[in-house]
Amino acid sequence: MQRRVLLALLSAAALLVTATGTAHGAPAASGELTSQDLTANGVGSPHYRIPALTTSVKGTLLAAYDARPTLGDLPGNLGIVLRRSTDGGATWKAQQVVRKDAAPKGHGDPSLLVDRTTGRIFVFYASSVNQGFADSGTGNDESDPDILQADYSYSDDDGLSWTHRRITKQLKNPAWAGMFAASGEGIQLRHGAHKGRLIQQYAVRINGANYAASAYSDDHGATWKMGNPVGPGGDENKTVELSDGRIMLNNRSKPYRTIAYSTDGGVDYTPFQQDTQLTDPANNASIMRYDAGAAASDPQSSWLLFSNTDDASARRNLTVKMSCDNGRTWPIRKVVDAGAAAYSTLTRLPNGRVGMLYERGDYAHITYSSFDLDWLGGTCADITIAPPTALKADASAEVEVRVVNRMDTRRDRGTLDLTVPGGWTTRQVTVPALKPGEGATVRVPVTVAADASGSAELTATYRTGGKQASGRSTVAITP
Repeated sequence: MQRRVLLALLSAAALLVTATGTAHGAPAASGELTSQDLTANGVGSPHYRIPALTTSVKGTLLAAYDARPTLGDLPGNLGIVLRRSTDGGATWKAQQVVRKDAAPKGHGDPSLLVDRTTGRIFVFYASSVNQGFADSGTGNDESDPDILQADYSYSDDDGLSWTHRRITKQLKNPAWAGMFAASGEGIQLRHGAHKGRLIQQYAVRINGANYAASAYSDDHGATWKMGNPVGPGGDENKTVELSDGRIMLNNRSKPYRTIAYSTDGGVDYTPFQQDTQLTDPANNASIMRYDAGAAASDPQSSWLLFSNTDDASARRNLTVKMSCDNGRTWPIRKVVDAGAAAYSTLTRLPNGRVGMLYERGDYAHITYSSFDLDWLGGTCADITIAPPTALKADASAEVEVRVVNRMDTRRDRGTLDLTVPGGWTTRQVTVPALKPGEGATVRVPVTVAADASGSAELTATYRTGGKQASGRSTVAITP
């Protein structure tokens, strides 16, 4: 199946292109989306849910998910299963069991995490006997069947075999009720005072309300601690390390995602605030730094990718978005699957492509897709208009526009046009070639209409190499 999608410029600071997407079994090629189903209901298990995805230090892709007797959550006789790919997702090994026990025991909601120092692979999940998240008891007795337990399995042989551990007592405040690992993928900090810290997100229930919190380890997983919960209003959530050293927490919420920030490595977070650029129907999503190891001086260090079902009320319209500025704006976006979809998770592949694992259809399949930035259409530039404090009616002036190349490649000489109200005049100016991270300030002549008054919106459009970026500003008009 081939699809051609014309991307529209959605906001400032984005360069967008047209790309072709190919789905279901096509080879991974530049500018294309490739997809294949890893599961089908009734094959190996009646149902599958809850995708987790990561890339090992050896470059192996690991896709974990629940094998379920019904679509119901814990408690139930759920098991964690896994498929591995050693060729970048082109082919996948047979499904293997990470952990499965006899009924009534169950294990569900996996989240993968790789220690890139030791190579150890973790898969976190919740384990139940009698109770799930909503009805779990308080306390942290690791043998109590009425408490939802915090477990993980780890592998030191690239995901071939697994050892199990229980860390409920390390993580859970006895006053809390239900607690479970947020599925998808955890992170390891790459920079700053807490470099090497492993972080796995949890949802916790405290006095009848839901919170989010980071579990963390500074000794490669030998011991774990739990940070302070943020909420209420928490749910399944993810974290990403920003180029300025902060951690951003991105939380499931309706009709918009909520976010919080930590400056101490995930121990404490600011209160939740809505990100109205990220519409969400209260569904699990994914956020990642495109190049987690990039130095702060590298333009790629501030590139984030986000995937979710971009709809305020229903789990559909699975979309990938890109931010060029640590998540302040999300101007680049492309639909992966316009139909019914649910949970999704992203990981960076060794060749620079991005892998995505998501629930497709009415939970009929767990599907693996991959794409590159050419398919997404994402290149980045900052466009900032700095007009005079006010423009005078029936007079000429110069509007100053700053263009900064936020890509990691050189941009050839381009042009800049200013869109102005009717009756005004202006002309195109030239923008010099820009190296990565380099900026240029150009002055655009403007003549204001004689009858202009109040205020006016100006739009600056920068074009180079068949791509464009825009920025907007409002300026006052004086008589």
